Amino acid sequence: MDKEIIFLVEEAPEGGYIARTLGHSIFTESDTLDTIREEIKDAIRCHFDEDQTPSIVRLHFIKDEVIAL
Repeated sequence: MDKEIIFLVEEAPEGGYIARTLGHSIFTESDTLDTIREEIKDAIRCHFDEDQTPSIVRLHFIKDEVIAL
């Protein structure tokens, strides 16, 4: 059992947010940050058996920015 699971969360090109894990095949998306957190919890419950659920869920937010020189 993994004690911790990490999700990369980023803005979707069409709006909203997408989240995917490192090391597992879990992907989810939502319109707002509040709902992406709930979607992540639901995805974890669906992916893992109850006795295998990670105790820590870490969200790593990725934001690309382009600046003009």
